Amino acid sequence: MPGLLTKKEQRDLLKIARETIVEHVTNGKTPAFAPTSSGLSLHSGCFVTIKHKGELRGCIGNFVSDQPLYLLVQEMAVSAATRDPRFYPMKQHDLADFNLDISVLSPLEKAASVDDIQVGIHGIYIVKGSYRGVLLPQVATEYGWDRDEFLRHTCIKAGLPEDAWQGECDIYIFSAQVFGE
Repeated sequence: MPGLLTKKEQRDLLKIARETIVEHVTNGKTPAFAPTSSGLSLHSGCFVTIKHKGELRGCIGNFVSDQPLYLLVQEMAVSAATRDPRFYPMKQHDLADFNLDISVLSPLEKAASVDDIQVGIHGIYIVKGSYRGVLLPQVATEYGWDRDEFLRHTCIKAGLPEDAWQGECDIYIFSAQVFGE
């Protein structure tokens, strides 16, 4: 996953995400962009994370896409800014101070065992019945979690008991190229 996008492509995607959030919050519109390189036209899942003063302000993503990456980044940027149920939709005054991270994802792979999970390399997606929870690879590193703690927090995010990962549930792993402002 590392090296998938060039530094320029990363900067371009961050610019697209920022300008899309500002335009959407300000005018309710999504600006038009044309891809400037092949990396922006990849068909890959991504998450857009918004932080305010270092704290999470919104994070929404999709594991797969049938549209070019730059368009998915726009869609996820608007969703992270306005549709993350944990936060109120961003308003004009919120535009003064926010930062972005984008995580471009590898395809999901079903883990044969929790031993497959490499903290700091893999994100986790847990599914049990109608419950689903995902944590990006960088979350475990940011909080200094080991694998068991990472699994517990992913279960909690899914609305499951924290030890549900030890029972019958599907655990998927993925990696990400993560970059930010």
